[in-house]
Amino acid sequence: MNIVICGAGVIGGALAYELSSRGTDVTVIERWKVGGCASGKSGGFLARDWCDGTPVAPLAQRSFNLHEQWAEALGNPYGYRKVDTYSGAKSVRRSLGSRGQNDLAAWLADDVVHRQQLGTPSTTAQLDPEAFTKALVDGAVKNGAQLKFGAVSGLLQTDAGTDVQGVTLEDGTRIEGDAVVLALGPWSLLAAQWLPLPPIYGLKGHSVIFKPKVALPPETIFAEFEDTDGEHLAPEIVPRANGTLYVCGLSGDDALPVDPARVLPEDGGCERLRRVSMSLVPQLADADVIAEQACFRPVTADGMPIVGAIDGYDHAYVATGHSVWGMLNAPGTAEALADLILTGETKQVDLSPFSPSRLAALDPSQLELRAS
Repeated sequence: MNIVICGAGVIGGALAYELSSRGTDVTVIERWKVGGCASGKSGGFLARDWCDGTPVAPLAQRSFNLHEQWAEALGNPYGYRKVDTYSGAKSVRRSLGSRGQNDLAAWLADDVVHRQQLGTPSTTAQLDPEAFTKALVDGAVKNGAQLKFGAVSGLLQTDAGTDVQGVTLEDGTRIEGDAVVLALGPWSLLAAQWLPLPPIYGLKGHSVIFKPKVALPPETIFAEFEDTDGEHLAPEIVPRANGTLYVCGLSGDDALPVDPARVLPEDGGCERLRRVSMSLVPQLADADVIAEQACFRPVTADGMPIVGAIDGYDHAYVATGHSVWGMLNAPGTAEALADLILTGETKQVDLSPFSPSRLAALDPSQLELRAS
């Protein structure tokens, strides 16, 4: 049995690793590069219980546990570690009142107030997302999976059109398979030309990676920041095990381009994020800037992922729409979808809340991607 996975982001990489670990033949098709989009530019923050009270909770809890197991199995080349997580607030326009517990996350600026603990090492963790995604794909290749580069342009189907038997690439290459999984992040929108899929939207965000002179402790910060113009930002500050520090929290307005290599920061976006970061973390004033970047996270109309078989078609599956929780939920998604593909049912996590059919299919004429 050969499973064709379209997309080498964290979801596609995790599924390739899980399936290949079970002895299944896997072919991964990637248009640009492994972890080149949101999977390589996210914060890498993991939380066991932040989805509690929603249908995503069982998936998050299972995934959080699997992360520790996978780090051990893969040798942890991506800095997985458990962390304390705190909140904090700062305004450059007015006083926010109590200074709070300034002994929490002592490396924050003194005027960051309302510091409270949001998570402990039993409930929150972090990793380097690009290194994690590459480790998954490398692990799959070591297990015998094939990685091929090219842009998927369509599906191989029977004359009746309901049995999917592989994919075609833009250069005319045909790759046959016993099942096809679409894990294209926000670019899964393109697959609505071939299969009845609900809309997938791209939520753009900017991020900056610093290299402080002194590595910061294993603590993650979710901040509230009021800027001089009164705008409220929500920076996420993630010191990593390799000594770098990641900051995100500034959205963007650009349309999703067809070519993922054309996703770029918008004018002034990373500059503003740098300034906000230095106001919150004084040590960044003399830190090197390693990267200034942007990405699009895949989101759905109801905020939940779409994972499962595509109604009306045999051997066609989709896994996308994880929004900000893609890095967290990749292991549980991969485990459950591998169960579904290989046995017809899931064992650890019920995927029915994430069925593609719960949302109306997109009319292909409504596709809105920029041609660049």
